[in-house]
Amino acid sequence: MSLQEILSDIHALEEDLLRFERLYGVRSDLWHSVYASGEEPSDDAWILDFAEWASVYRLWLERQAQYRTEVQRTHRSGSLYSLIRKAV
Repeated sequence: MSLQEILSDIHALEEDLLRFERLYGVRSDLWHSVYASGEEPSDDAWILDFAEWASVYRLWLERQAQYRTEVQRTHRSGSLYSLIRKAV
C-alpha cells in the first residue's frame, strides 16, 4: 500500500470509530481496553456493534503502525518536505 492509501484508510477508519464513540459515548481506546479484557456488553443488542468496533479499532492500530513504518522508510531517503511532495 502507498502512503496515501494508508492515510486514506486511517481517515475512513477514524470516521467509523467516531460513529461508535458518538453512539456509545466512550472513546475507542478506553472502550477497547475494557472490551479486550473480556468484559461482556450489558445489552445483547450491542454485541454485533462491539465486534465491529473492535475490528475497526484493531485495523486502525495496524494502519497507524504501517503509516509510521512507511514514513520512517521514506523519511530516511529525504526530508519531510520530499515526503509531502510525494503525497501531493
